[in-house]
This record gives sequence, structure tokens and C-alpha cells, in this order.
Amino acid sequence: MVMRFIPSHPCVSQKPMNLNYLSKHIAASSKYKTDIKRGFIERPQILPLTSRDAVGLRVFVLSDLHTDYAENMRWVKSISTVRHKKDVILIAGDVAEIYENFVLTMSLLKDRFEHVFYVPGNHDLWCRREGEDYVDSLQKLNKLLDACRVLGVETNPMVVDGLGIIPLFSWYHESFDQEKDITGIRIQSLEMACKDFHACKWPGGLSNGDTSLSLYFDAINEKSLNVVKEIQGTCSQIITFSHFVPRQELCPEKRMLFYPKLPKIIGSDYLEVRIRTIHGIQGSGSACHVFGHTHFCWDAVLDGIRYVQAPLAYPRERKRRMNGGEDWLPFCIYSDGNFADRLSPCYWSDYYSANPRTPHNTELAPWVARFYNQT
Repeated sequence: MVMRFIPSHPCVSQKPMNLNYLSKHIAASSKYKTDIKRGFIERPQILPLTSRDAVGLRVFVLSDLHTDYAENMRWVKSISTVRHKKDVILIAGDVAEIYENFVLTMSLLKDRFEHVFYVPGNHDLWCRREGEDYVDSLQKLNKLLDACRVLGVETNPMVVDGLGIIPLFSWYHESFDQEKDITGIRIQSLEMACKDFHACKWPGGLSNGDTSLSLYFDAINEKSLNVVKEIQGTCSQIITFSHFVPRQELCPEKRMLFYPKLPKIIGSDYLEVRIRTIHGIQGSGSACHVFGHTHFCWDAVLDGIRYVQAPLAYPRERKRRMNGGEDWLPFCIYSDGNFADRLSPCYWSDYYSANPRTPHNTELAPWVARFYNQT
């Protein structure tokens, strides 16, 4: 059966919340109040689920579809229209920059899967295309959430066949990066390298330059606290998912990266706190979090929680990546009451399962050193 926590018309306020009172202490994040209108009815409605075959419930995960690329849109269209009719798919952000492509992609997925869940990524909120006149990225977010509501795409917590599924809204902040910086080479500034600084538009009080956006998006999750508590009391297995990265250990060390400043624009400490309030400080064998954004395949257990990234990514990235993307995606993370075996090959998480993380080491990896010697 499906236990659906029916939301009211989901939207976010165009007005930024008052940031003066926001504490810098992560543990206080649950106290933030905002005028975000992502509502819900706390009493769950029990809906019948179509009969399943012997396989039982299957949940697939996928991030970073980027279907503004024609090749990626063709890949989505190639997903079977028969095989997944009783399945669930979690879309961990970055569907498309162009609104029409977003709607088409989500429509295609909804035609193929019984349940589609979604959280927004940064590319989804870009406002730079001619003909798309948005006041700011919050207005675009509202339009995307409206489209999801019309299509039947879920953006709120829900229970499907006893499995709790909790979408988590998030945004990154620079102070997420706590590891030693690379020096001695010329690295582009964040503003030059990251299009979010120009393609996203924010109302006054919200900025990529501080923690305000991270706190704002995390506060959206506050509206579902009672629903989440019901899920915690109902479900022994829970999958949470976000677009952004909750822990820096889920990204290669800076010396391994062609852009060593990448960790400053990928994750949120507030997100990890949110995940731990759901799965517990110690985690468990039935705790899983799915994320996206960095385009690195990942499958690792940290402090009792399994963290998984299964990105489609850009066509050029798939061409040079030995573990491909088209052939094994979307990844089935859950089937018939059990979590799937570890995703493999999964090169970076495989590497860190065999080698310790040494962020104090700032000697560039050979491929990075060659890249900067050529520039």
C-alpha cells in the first residue's frame, strides 16, 4: 500500500526570510522559521497500490539528467515504457535548465514509473534563457513545483509499501569545505568557474556568498517535520535524498580534482544534520541517502548511513568514464524489502574504501599537475 501525506499547493515564498536571527550553529537549524508554504495534512491517507509481481517494490535512483542535452533526452526516452510500471524512481536534481525540457522529462518519467520523486538542483533554478522571464530563482522553483503537482510527481515525504521516502531540499555553502586548500597554482575564482553565481537570481538577503541559501532551503524541510516523525514511527527502512552533498568525504580530495575549489560549491553541513535527525547519529543498516551534483558515481557507508550517487551526467563525461552511465542507470537501490548490493565499479568510492583520505596532502595528482602545467 501507499501511505501518502497529501501536500497543499507546494510553493516557496518570493520573500527571503529574515536572516538576522539565524544562528550560525548547525544544531540550531531545526528552530528556523520561514514563510515557505510547503504544507501538508498530518493525518495520512491510505491509498491502494496496484498488485505487484513476485519482485515486489523496486526503487531506482538517478541524478543529474541534464536533458537540455539532446543525447540525454534521448536516453530518458529510451527507458522502457513497460518494465517499470510498478516501480519508484528518485530524481536527485538537475533535470534541465529549460522549463519545457524539465516538464517533458518529468512527463516521460511519470509515464514509465508508478511513482516519481524529485528534489531541485542548481541547474533547474538557472534563469538565463531568453523567453523565460522569472523575477528570480524562487519564482522558477515555484513553477517547477507547480508542474510536479500537475504531473503527479512527488516532492513531499511519503510511504510506499512500508518504505519511507523523504525528499530533502538543500543548497551549498562555501564553509562546507573544511579541508586544506591547494596553493601554488592559479585556480579560477568561484564566481568565474561556477555559473550559479550568474545564472541564478536571488532576492535581497539570499546569496551564494554565505550560508543564507543553505539555511533557506534547509528551512523548507521544517514544514514536513511532523510527517517525517510519522514516517520514522511507521517505517523500519527509510531513504532520504537530496541534490547536494551532505559530507565532504563524498567528494575526492582537492589534489585529485581538476578544479580544486569544487568542495566549496557542492555541499551543506545543515543537510547532514538533517539526515542524522532522520536516520540517527549512528545510522543503521536500513538507512540510505541518495545525492547528486558532483557527477561522481559513489556508494559508501559513513557512520552507519549508506550514501549513493548515480548520475547520468553530461554526454562528454560518460564517454570518458569507464563505468559508463547508460548501461546500468537508473540504479536499483531497493528491491522486495532489501537494499541492493553495493554499486560497482564505482571508482572514487572504491578508491577510498582501500585508501585513507589524506586531505592534508596538497601535492597534486599527476593528471591534475599535467593539466595545470599545460595551462
